Amino acid sequence: MAEQQKPNVMQALHPGRRGPMAQVEKPLDMKGTLKKLIRYIGRNMRSVAVLLTVTVLITGTNLLAPSLQQRAIDAIESNLPAQISLMLIFMLLTYLMNAILTYLQGIFSAKLAQGTVRTIRKDLFSRLVRLPIRYTDTHNHGDIMSRMTNDVENISNSISSSIASLCSGVLMVTGCFLIMLIYSPVLTLVSTLTIFLTLAASAAITKFMRKYFIRQQQILGAVNGQVEEMVSGYRTVVAYNRQGRAISTFNATSDRLKKTAVYANIFAGCMGPIMNFISNFGFLLIALVGGYMASLPEEHLLHISVGTIQAFILYSKQFSRPINEIANQYAAIQTAIAGAERIFEVMESTPEDEGGNAPFRPETVQGAISFQNVCFSYVPDKPVLENFNLEVQAGQKIAVVGATGSGKTTVVNLLTRFYDIDGGSITIDGFPLNEIPRKALRRSIGIVLQDTVLFSDTIARNISYGRPDASKEEIIAAAESAGADRFIRRLEKGYDTVLTEGGGNLSQGQRQLLNIARAILANPSILVLDEATSSVDTRTEMRIQAAMVALMKNRTSLIIAHRLSTIRDADKIIVIDHGKVVEEGDHNALLAQKGTYYRLYQSQFAGIAT
Repeated sequence: MAEQQKPNVMQALHPGRRGPMAQVEKPLDMKGTLKKLIRYIGRNMRSVAVLLTVTVLITGTNLLAPSLQQRAIDAIESNLPAQISLMLIFMLLTYLMNAILTYLQGIFSAKLAQGTVRTIRKDLFSRLVRLPIRYTDTHNHGDIMSRMTNDVENISNSISSSIASLCSGVLMVTGCFLIMLIYSPVLTLVSTLTIFLTLAASAAITKFMRKYFIRQQQILGAVNGQVEEMVSGYRTVVAYNRQGRAISTFNATSDRLKKTAVYANIFAGCMGPIMNFISNFGFLLIALVGGYMASLPEEHLLHISVGTIQAFILYSKQFSRPINEIANQYAAIQTAIAGAERIFEVMESTPEDEGGNAPFRPETVQGAISFQNVCFSYVPDKPVLENFNLEVQAGQKIAVVGATGSGKTTVVNLLTRFYDIDGGSITIDGFPLNEIPRKALRRSIGIVLQDTVLFSDTIARNISYGRPDASKEEIIAAAESAGADRFIRRLEKGYDTVLTEGGGNLSQGQRQLLNIARAILANPSILVLDEATSSVDTRTEMRIQAAMVALMKNRTSLIIAHRLSTIRDADKIIVIDHGKVVEEGDHNALLAQKGTYYRLYQSQFAGIAT
């Protein structure tokens, strides 16, 4: 139903144009995004509390184990069998408890992650279905779906693997530092030197990683968009032998994704080895300094035992391990934050407002419509309608015709408030459109679009989409009026036949008949037919026209048509050219004028007599 002047959503895939991909180079708002994520995580306080409790207990067992080892080694050195046995039993119990708690930590991490992303996914979908039509018309559909799937999944993975690591990391670093300080301030100083090296290396690599992970998520959205477009338009691709072009276009985008992903993972892959090298270098320093201190006489102030060196090495490892883990997970964390920012960008998009609060009741609508000096453009400075005027009396059957791109469908978009006008006014029964509640407005208007829209559900439920409470008899009656009952009953399961995605197991004409039946069942006060019969054969069109005569009786009807043969009996025909009404009248009067309508008519029927 898009007009020529509407922006092409695929512009978003090309750099330098406005669209989602235009934000690739913008820096990530890490602080703001983390605050929003923390608020979502905080909604599952019970899981957070349990996870933190288990994490504290795990940290406690990890801090206790090296101390038990130190005492066991010192007991061996001092030849104390009873103490050795006792320490070994304590170590066994400690490691067993640690294993059980770690298992429980995995369970509660998964519950917290899935609970959080369920809320995010629910809020994201709720916002998506409330966004204005303009948003979905100007954003790549594959990119939107990528935010719902890939980005949400990245957040889930990051929460399940990183939350517990971050919490235990803080506790472990604090606990290890205090214990090491008690054991030996000198060796503690040696250990902290490696931390500064770790932080410096991490900061240097991080600034290179960030932009590549943001770009990777954006290009992934573009890949999804191309796949979605390819699948939905596959028949057209095959019909025009454009498989090679589709492959080359996809490969070009895929190559961009590969190149960006390689750079991102190169920097991410460097992080772990560098951190491990620094950590091992720290162990070497501790062993050297500790060995020297152990060789000192026992009465010396700096003397330590061999068991203390072993314990200190383990504590030092635990002291640096959280930092190394975070460094190794940084790629996943960056991806999750980049995805979260993209998700929150959708969530923070302005939803479609509920409209006004005028006392507008669908059941009492008469259907008088007035367009007064309406101006509108999809793209600034490229007007589609200019000072458009149209008066429709209640119960009239009005046909709107014009060349492609003249603004016919835009009239429907504005009447249903899919888009809002830039200037002028539109009223229904004297109520300004912007003061009418949107739900009441759309319940008053039945619309059959040129592009059929069916859902993966039964035929009966597709017909009753606008009236879910309709009885089976009413559904069948609507199908009979639309001329759809005959082919429905020939199907194996009749009205209980489940349609594939988009109604792919029906012909184009059959899909359109179901759309018309849906509009008939909704029983609206105002009926809009946007090329409603353009996809059916002549015989079926005649049956639909007969049904429409009864349907449109005493009901305001607005018919958008290219086939001029379908609108001869309209009360008034409006001819639009370049966004303005240039002619109006009935069929015979417009032919007599020999103006724009006459030329359109002749272009369609000039060869019939011949």
